[in-house]
Amino acid sequence: MSSIVELRGKTALITGGARRIGAATALALAEAGVHLAIHYRASEADAARLSDQVRAHGVRCALVRADLAQSGEVAALIGKAVDAAGPLDILICNASIFPEATLREAAEENVWENVRINALAPMRLGLDFVAQGREGCIVNFLDTMVVDYDRKHVPYHLSKRMLYSITRMMALECAPKVRVNAVAPGLILPPEGKDEDYLAGLAHSNPLQRYGDARAVAEAVLFLLRAAFVTGQVIFVDGGRHLRGRVYD
Repeated sequence: MSSIVELRGKTALITGGARRIGAATALALAEAGVHLAIHYRASEADAARLSDQVRAHGVRCALVRADLAQSGEVAALIGKAVDAAGPLDILICNASIFPEATLREAAEENVWENVRINALAPMRLGLDFVAQGREGCIVNFLDTMVVDYDRKHVPYHLSKRMLYSITRMMALECAPKVRVNAVAPGLILPPEGKDEDYLAGLAHSNPLQRYGDARAVAEAVLFLLRAAFVTGQVIFVDGGRHLRGRVYD
């Protein structure tokens, strides 16, 4: 077996693929010759614009809508994607919510909403993906703060820590046919409503003292998809931020 997976001609589903890092990843996959099913919830216009850009690379692109907060829609999503795009070789779980709430502010329903969307939906989608019986690869999107503490986004933080554990569990449970890995972005894009000044103001928070871009995350995803002997791993695309509190002050 080759140690490098050829991506051209394969088909991927990417959740939350219409905007931001998801869109950059979708375009990187299209450039590599991967056919796409792009999931969205409310960003239909963005998804339609992106699909035109994707098709310009000579690959097929289907759009599939689902609300990942609704368990029934999550349960139907892999089937919808297969109907629209054909059997899936790749699953990229990028969609998430990122509400602000401290430990004292976090209401039970807020915690469960984050867990449903950010952790349980990727787990269910991953298991349904594996149930196709095909060889393939899953890449989950984590966050560099899974090894630290994000006190401003506690429900989100808890859900991403759960997804980190799910990723490792699935890497064992889904082998040998399906590899399961993750990327953990750091200072890449400003939150909604913020601009590049927000990133510049936090550049000091990682050893490289700068911020990255969405393409850097997409390149890490491509590496994991191609690396046939890698599973259960997390690539931190964060300028070394995950080392803070250990060897970096």
